[in-house]
Amino acid sequence: MRDRVVAVTGPGRVELVEQDATELPEGSFRVETLFSGVSAGTELSFVKGTNPYLNVTWNPGLGLFQPGEASTPYPVTRLGYMQVGRVVESRTPAIAVGAVGAMTYGHRSGYVADPLAERFVPLPDDLDPMLGVYVAHMGPICANGVLHAAADLYGTDVRSLGDGVRGRRVAVVGSGVVALLTALFAKRHGAASVVVLDPTPQRRAVAEALGLETLDPDADDPAVVLKTRWNHAAGDRGADVVFQCRGQSWAMQLALRLLRPQGTVIDLAFYQGGADEVRFGEEFHHNGLSLRCAQIGRVPRGLAPTWDRERLSAETIELLRQYGDLIRKHLVTAVEPLADAPTVLTELAERRRSELQVVFTG
Repeated sequence: MRDRVVAVTGPGRVELVEQDATELPEGSFRVETLFSGVSAGTELSFVKGTNPYLNVTWNPGLGLFQPGEASTPYPVTRLGYMQVGRVVESRTPAIAVGAVGAMTYGHRSGYVADPLAERFVPLPDDLDPMLGVYVAHMGPICANGVLHAAADLYGTDVRSLGDGVRGRRVAVVGSGVVALLTALFAKRHGAASVVVLDPTPQRRAVAEALGLETLDPDADDPAVVLKTRWNHAAGDRGADVVFQCRGQSWAMQLALRLLRPQGTVIDLAFYQGGADEVRFGEEFHHNGLSLRCAQIGRVPRGLAPTWDRERLSAETIELLRQYGDLIRKHLVTAVEPLADAPTVLTELAERRRSELQVVFTG
């Protein structure tokens, strides 16, 4: 048996290679891939050669990038974290043959997993299995951002994702997959207003099709627009919280300008080129703002026992139950066979093709 695996062998070089399928040890199970979603920011950084893991050493003990050998050198053969697989063999009573679940094993036709080391999130029968690409990792990324907003208000006493957004004015900068799912989480959990800001008309149109309000940051100054609209008290105008989901410095600078005094930016973006244009001597300083990074590697301090990855996946399933039809119709913009993955990823990296969400099949 052979598995087909998407591999990045160098900057701009993507291949589909064949590997001998792994034997099935006692306690493990084998899945065949049904769907595999593309996480454009992370994956394309390996295709473009801009991911820091390709060039320096990540020291997990110190939490520092340091000079040295690449932590993830080429070839990169585990690309992506948005998979849905059907169990075709099992040597563990914990995972039944025929079960369909969300996993994070990269773009490949099949995979052997150890249930003690890797997550398998069973998908409910009432959920379109293609939407399962969001359940294991991408949805939890967005839910974790909303959780950080809740922790910003309530510390370790967070009971619901709604604690950070319910009744509040929320701005979301960017309208990629992370931004739109985050905006839908905020809407689902009772935000008084949710406004998505992005300069791309096609992406704003998708946000609007999902039932979200949008603003063009290149038109009238959106900070003036929203601070005129969102009045809390004299000298206190703007968004209660901003979710910053676009990895460019202008987007962070805009997020800071949208906030009310002492408001918080929850940052979910990946700044591959740094953020040189961010001006901390202006609104950030004079309005006493806060900035929190919501990176999926950790939930807010003190919440790990009650808000683990399984709970964030469960929250994602409920989001998909409510908005799944709209997400499938408007967010998933391309469904391609796995055999075409090298061409698709190369075209996306070189900006010869634009998609919101690509899903590979088979």
